[in-house]
Amino acid sequence: MARGIASPTPKDLSITPRDRRFGRAQAESDRQARWWMGGDPVGTAFYNALSVTFPRGEAFFVDSVRAFRDDAPEPLQKEINAFIKQEVLHSREHVAFNRRVVDAGYHVTALEADVIRSLDEIKDRPKILNLAATMALEHFTAILAHQLLANPRHLNKADAESRVLWRWHAIEEIEHKGVAYDTWLFATRDWSRFKRWKVKSLLMLLVTKRFFHHRTVGILELLRQDGLTGPRVWAHMAWFAFGNPGMVRKILGAWIGYFLPGFHPWNHDDRALIALASSDYADAVMPEAVAA
Repeated sequence: MARGIASPTPKDLSITPRDRRFGRAQAESDRQARWWMGGDPVGTAFYNALSVTFPRGEAFFVDSVRAFRDDAPEPLQKEINAFIKQEVLHSREHVAFNRRVVDAGYHVTALEADVIRSLDEIKDRPKILNLAATMALEHFTAILAHQLLANPRHLNKADAESRVLWRWHAIEEIEHKGVAYDTWLFATRDWSRFKRWKVKSLLMLLVTKRFFHHRTVGILELLRQDGLTGPRVWAHMAWFAFGNPGMVRKILGAWIGYFLPGFHPWNHDDRALIALASSDYADAVMPEAVAA
């Protein structure tokens, strides 16, 4: 109960911001290729469209969780602070990654405008609903992160610099996957279990609909800029999502788990994945005293 609520978050969990920079020192000959995912335009568009959402999306996550920090018990406050540090670093690195996407010849202003419109629509919503939306999206990022680390085939065709960026991001998404959820449990500690389940489930359904709609639109726009349109391209997208490597198919079970009674992100302790993947970033650990 150290976090003020009953939570299966491991008591010895370490949420560790790793201050790494990617793609800054590449020579002209090593610039990020237009189709950096092994020459696959669909795979490249999938990750590019996702990355475009991160800088503003993660700022929204930070604001949503920070709104409840001051009233939280000290252990949860510390986890929120570490969460904020990690998300700020993620935003910085995806800003840099998105510049490389633009340098490769893509126009992402329409995708960025779509993110801004989506956030503007909810900016005046009650803080507890923004926290519920953040919690749902953090579950999405955590189950995507699990796949990226557990199944190397998702990134094994990516260029080296992009691969290490996405793996670094995945490590930290797993580490802080319970922070928004624990903040929600604390903020709704006076609610009935049914009310808590109803609100979080409805928000997850809404978030899922919007997530897949907007990311699909973004992917199609990037592919259109490559001159790729029509049924064959749609079939390639469907195969990428549900066939090979099948990211959407592989996260479906974990997505369903969100709706089950007693769900918590740390019901499945996947820190072993972090231990296998994080040694490359050990020298970039930020000191704890850095302010959030």
